[in-house]
Amino acid sequence: MGITANPVDVNGSPDDSIASVMAILGERACTITPLRLATRRLEQLYDEALAPLNLKATQLALIAGIHRLTGADQQGPALQDLAALLAIQLSALTHALRPLVRDGIVELRQDAQDRRTKHSVLTSLGKTRLSEGVVRWAATNDQVEVVLGPDAAATLRTLAGQVASDGFLVAFRGGDQPPAAGTEHKEESSDHRGE
Repeated sequence: MGITANPVDVNGSPDDSIASVMAILGERACTITPLRLATRRLEQLYDEALAPLNLKATQLALIAGIHRLTGADQQGPALQDLAALLAIQLSALTHALRPLVRDGIVELRQDAQDRRTKHSVLTSLGKTRLSEGVVRWAATNDQVEVVLGPDAAATLRTLAGQVASDGFLVAFRGGDQPPAAGTEHKEESSDHRGE
């Protein structure tokens, strides 16, 4: 079902190459471009709502993740555990934490038993920003739901969850069939509220 045309001849004239590329593209609809544009639009709306708190939506998700993984001992999650929850690399996480540490929202502490392990802990300011941010996030999220309509918003979340799933990746790479829409990440999607 992939592209079956011959590779573009780069030794031909530029017009021939463009014509070959256009023939390959044909009537295919691009999937990634509208998703990127939609993601940017939504990020912009959530970021605008959080701007008075000097937070971005990604930062709110990060501090919500820290809160979610903080146990009764208030030690806070190890950075490796937080990176796994957010599905990002440890280096990207430490980069994302820098402004939150600088602004006094998050504190990094060494583990008492393993000095190589660091834990992220919300400060009192961090807990306040999380509470205030969730209120602003919820208002924005509700407005997105109103504008899209509940059914379209639910479909969008379901499809995004399906594409983000391991099952989709396996199917894309030639493994098993992808899960039916709505069967994967259903439980997880309810856990992401407040981020």
